[in-house]
Amino acid sequence: MVTVMLPETIKRKLRELPDKPGCYLMRDRRGRIIYVGKAASLRSRVRSYFHRAALNRADPKIRGLVKSVADLDIIVRRNEAEAILTEGKLIKDYRPRYNILFRDDKRFPILRIERKQPFPRIRLCRFARNDGADYFGPYASSAAARAALEFVEKHYGLRRCAPLMPAPADHKHCLNDIVRFCAAPCIGKVTSAEYLGRVDEACAFLRGERPQELKTMEAAMEAAASELNFEKAAALRDTMRLLRLAIKQRAHIARPSGLESETGRVGARQLAATLGLAKTPHLIEAYDVSNISGTLAVGSLVAAVDGIPQPGRYRRFQIKTLHSANDVRMLAEVIRRRFMRLLAEHRCLPDLVLVDGGLGQLHAAEAALAVLGLKNTPVAALAKRFEKIFFGRRVLALAPDSPALKVLQRLRDEAHRFALAYHQKLRARRIRESRLDDIPGIGLARKQALLRKFGSVARLERAPERAIAAVPGLGPALARRIKQALAVVAPLKSPRLTNNLTDT
Repeated sequence: MVTVMLPETIKRKLRELPDKPGCYLMRDRRGRIIYVGKAASLRSRVRSYFHRAALNRADPKIRGLVKSVADLDIIVRRNEAEAILTEGKLIKDYRPRYNILFRDDKRFPILRIERKQPFPRIRLCRFARNDGADYFGPYASSAAARAALEFVEKHYGLRRCAPLMPAPADHKHCLNDIVRFCAAPCIGKVTSAEYLGRVDEACAFLRGERPQELKTMEAAMEAAASELNFEKAAALRDTMRLLRLAIKQRAHIARPSGLESETGRVGARQLAATLGLAKTPHLIEAYDVSNISGTLAVGSLVAAVDGIPQPGRYRRFQIKTLHSANDVRMLAEVIRRRFMRLLAEHRCLPDLVLVDGGLGQLHAAEAALAVLGLKNTPVAALAKRFEKIFFGRRVLALAPDSPALKVLQRLRDEAHRFALAYHQKLRARRIRESRLDDIPGIGLARKQALLRKFGSVARLERAPERAIAAVPGLGPALARRIKQALAVVAPLKSPRLTNNLTDT
């Protein structure tokens, strides 16, 4: 079967692959995810990578990928549509080096409805936010999502108009009550209570709780065909197919498979034995910070339950007490604020705290917890260099394929990714909302170049004109204009920066 020289761990996993749809994650020797793929049959697809004949015909990227693989995991899904959605989410979260597809950050369509409004409407969007609205999807097919939207609008008489409170003036030039069978709350054809009842039925349909609606449509299709109205029958048939696809695709991606859960539990148990913990760490929280020379400093918290990351427990922090590059003190601030809140709200504390770094970060975390009377909370640090674990006074080096090490690596990498993503979001916002916007000749590209070079507008204001002119794409004339523009604007308060740019 498999003729390529492989580690025993991978050989065993290849033999145990199920003939089911799902996603596969390939990892390098440091446990980092380097490729995510989907398959209708995990057994056939994953094994195909490791056949010598297939490798001989493969392009250099595939050969490089296979040579880099030190471990692999799978996520079993109910169908291929769920596998597609899961693949997209994993690629967006982890940005594997070998993935090209989904690099454009395309989002799958979802349907959104604000139930708290007096006359809600359903809209198509691509981002689910924590705003109190109800979301349905995501849908792997845009056509299926649009078909579902059009059906519920027409069938349940939901409005499409934009006003928050539709009034008779909005009906003057609107024919949706005739063309699309809108319930027309704008002219009082239905009360708010009656309209909300229609919304409840539409949501039940989107959840797949109204299968009789499709049976009614199927009967209408057969009636149209018997009356030789084949055009109407074909339209109903196509709509029905898309609606069935939409209901089938209402996937909830975050639920781990049994294999994932068991792998996480094994890693957590081994971690307890390795560190000598009193009990298996059910809840682990991992922390990291990210900044550019002290500016836009942020912290991240990610959590795992039984070794499986739980995105619903993730938290982000903006550093409040420091304005210079000091990762150790920033980390201490994040942990202090997090545990003060846990204590104030009488919530459960994690069984293990993990920090990204070495002895400095470990001691900072331990000191922050000790001040709060939590010196018995276990704290570990995982250094990127040589993947060493610092715990108490011990320094541990585990085997690369150790389940305990993999649990820590994945949490550490996830905390780093989450912190860096938040930092980049704030940095992009600063670039968009800058005092440089008011200077003629300074567009987005030049603004980015200036902020990369000087770190902030405050530091740019202090820079000599010749240093500004040396930035690629500027020159003496534009540098003079920048200095003049900044000189007449009241300076913003900004932290003092150092020369180096670092993402931690």
